[in-house]
Parts: sequence; structure tokens; C-alpha cells
Amino acid sequence: MPREYKMRKRADDWHNTRERILRATMQLHDEKGVAPTTFSDIAKRAGLGQATLYRHFPTLGDLVQACGGHVWQQMRPPTPESAAGAFDGLTSTNERLARLVEEIDAFYQRGALRLGLAGRDRDLIPALDYFLKAVEAGVEAYVREALAPSKASKRTVEVVAALMSFPVWSRFRQLDLSGRKSRELTARLIHCAMRAAKDF
Repeated sequence: MPREYKMRKRADDWHNTRERILRATMQLHDEKGVAPTTFSDIAKRAGLGQATLYRHFPTLGDLVQACGGHVWQQMRPPTPESAAGAFDGLTSTNERLARLVEEIDAFYQRGALRLGLAGRDRDLIPALDYFLKAVEAGVEAYVREALAPSKASKRTVEVVAALMSFPVWSRFRQLDLSGRKSRELTARLIHCAMRAAKDF
């Protein structure tokens, strides 16, 4: 068997094992949360020994960070880099706020389960806190871009970003409102908050 083939096969095996571990980890995180999931649980679900798991991911932080990369691709969160393009061609405040609410609502719907689980454990696992801070920075960038034509103050941006946070969105989901009505209400509240924030 040629040496090149052996090396390629070894690399493929390494990659496949890594993906198996990540799949098992994300399934368990979805089922029971991040903090309660042990390396023993993951090894059992992946059908591997714990030593193999530790060879690929020596620490919980390494594993959570690798899962975060997969989750990021699946959830497609708002990012500072994509903020400007999200509001192309929209000039009125009403249009821009409606787009802001639509974009963030769609994102939270895609990531609701995992954002909720990550939020629950963020104080226990630094990699989760880092992930959620990146998400929050993206949401705030969208808020800043949506409000740019109105020359909103830093305080106004912070207040609107708080209204657009995942915990607030989650609470609104519990109201007896359709998705459309919930989005309309959120946009109206943002208008009120923008006026009120000028006094602070």
C-alpha cells in the first residue's frame, strides 16, 4: 500500500472520527444542555473510547468551540460584516425597523433551542459566553445599522439592542400573538424606546 494512500486514509479516519464526536456532542447538548453533558456521555454516544475523545478534544473548551463553529454555520447569525447589506435600499425608519425585527426574529427562530441552552450555561462555560457575546455583537450591529439614518445615540442603540435580545424575544413568544403581530408590536416598542431613550 503506497505511503501517500496510508497518510490520506489516516487523515480521512481522523476527520470522520472528529465529525462523529461533534455529531454526538451536539445531539447530547440539544437533549440535555451543554454543562450536564459529560465526556463519558459523548464517548458512549459516539461509540468511542474516552481516550480517543481526549485525543481529538483535550478540553471541554476545545469541544464546545468546535461545536460552536458547526452551530454558527447552521444558525447563520447576524454579523457586523453583514449588517449594512441587510438594509440596502431601505430609507425610511419604519422600513428599516421592520427589516431589523424580521431579520432578528428569523435568526432566533433558527437558533432558539441552542441559544436557550447556551444562555443557561454561559456563566459555567467560557466558550459559550464567547459564542453568545459574538451573537449579541451581531444583533447590536444590525440595530446600529437600522438606526443609522436617524443618528441614534449610543444609549438609544443599547436600549433597542436590549429589546432585540434573545431573552426578550423568548418572552414575547409566550404571548398569545401570531408571529406577524409579535413583530409589529416589537417594532412599535422600538419606536417608543427610541423616543424615551433621548431623555437618558
